[in-house]
Amino acid sequence: MKIVAKSLFVLFTVFGLADLGHAQAPKAKNAPAPASAAAPAAPQGDAPAGNNTGWVARCTSASRDAPLECAMEQTAVLTKTGQLIVLVNIRVPGDTRAPVALIQLPLGLNLPVGAKLQVDDGKAVDVPIQTCEARGCYINAPIAPDVLAQLKSGKQLKVSFQNLGKETISIPMPLADFATVYDKIK
Repeated sequence: MKIVAKSLFVLFTVFGLADLGHAQAPKAKNAPAPASAAAPAAPQGDAPAGNNTGWVARCTSASRDAPLECAMEQTAVLTKTGQLIVLVNIRVPGDTRAPVALIQLPLGLNLPVGAKLQVDDGKAVDVPIQTCEARGCYINAPIAPDVLAQLKSGKQLKVSFQNLGKETISIPMPLADFATVYDKIK
């Protein structure tokens, strides 16, 4: 159950991911998911997504006097269905300036197992899936300085999780332009 995708280097030390396609589209502030509900994780027979456009950055402010809040993100979607498989969003809140990662996964996961994040061949880090709603399941966590350094210098972030059939799905997300885009949002 593999789908070709490029690695995104974000969040903790590692996201273990199976080959999955990537497509990138800007999202509305604090709404990282597409409007349609996600289906169960990575159905077989769906072709990988076409182009990976890399990380996308954007900054917004609640008002002219409010500080800017900036974010960068990259997604992995199935080509045939447009189903979102993984979305990695990193934001730098204007008040704390400390980076925070929000990762969206599809529905139909083995929740007790959680997810794993891995940068390149580094140590995989277990992260709990905190909540699920109609658009998917979510992980929200601060990014430690050492993990941020790994993301900036790494080539691929792998995000891994299990479906309800206990099959591990690993999605690679490229980090080639991570450092450059992060410098724009910090």
